[in-house]
Amino acid sequence: MVALAKFLIFIGIVLLVTGVVLYLLGRFTPLGRLPGDIVIRRERFVFYFPIMTSIVLSLILTLLFFVISKIGR
Repeated sequence: MVALAKFLIFIGIVLLVTGVVLYLLGRFTPLGRLPGDIVIRRERFVFYFPIMTSIVLSLILTLLFFVISKIGR
C-alpha cells in the first residue's frame, strides 16, 4: 500500500510540474498557435484542433518520461 501511495504522489507531482510548465510556456511562447494547428472560423462557430501543438507536447513528454525512466534505474 505504501508503494501505491508513493506512486500516486509522484504522478501528482509530475502532473503539477507539467501544468506549471505548460502554463508558463503558454504565456511566453506561441504554444497553441503553431503552424499546422487547424482553425476553422464560421459566422457563429469556431473549430480549433491544435494538432501540431499536440505532436510537440507528445514529443516533449516522451523525452521527459524517457529521461525519468533512465534516472530511476
